[in-house]
Amino acid sequence: MSTKKPAEPSPASVARSDRRRLAAEDGARAMVDAERQAIEVRKNMARLRAAREAKEAADEAVRLALPAPALKKRSKKPTR
Repeated sequence: MSTKKPAEPSPASVARSDRRRLAAEDGARAMVDAERQAIEVRKNMARLRAAREAKEAADEAVRLALPAPALKKRSKKPTR
C-alpha cells in the first residue's frame, strides 16, 4: 500500500492554506499600518517640539527685553 498525495488537495487542506494566506496578508497590512502610525506620531512630535521651542524662544526674548525687577533693600530692625 503506497501513500501518494491525491491530485486535488482535500477541503481541509485548502481551508488551512486559505487561513494561512489570509493571516499572512492581515499581518502584512498590520505591519504597514503600524509603521504609518509611527511615522505620523514622529511627525506630530516634531511639530509640537518646534512649536514649544519657538514659544520658549519668544518667552526668553520677552524676558530679556523687560527691565530687571528692582530688589528691595531689607530694612534692619533695631536690636534691643
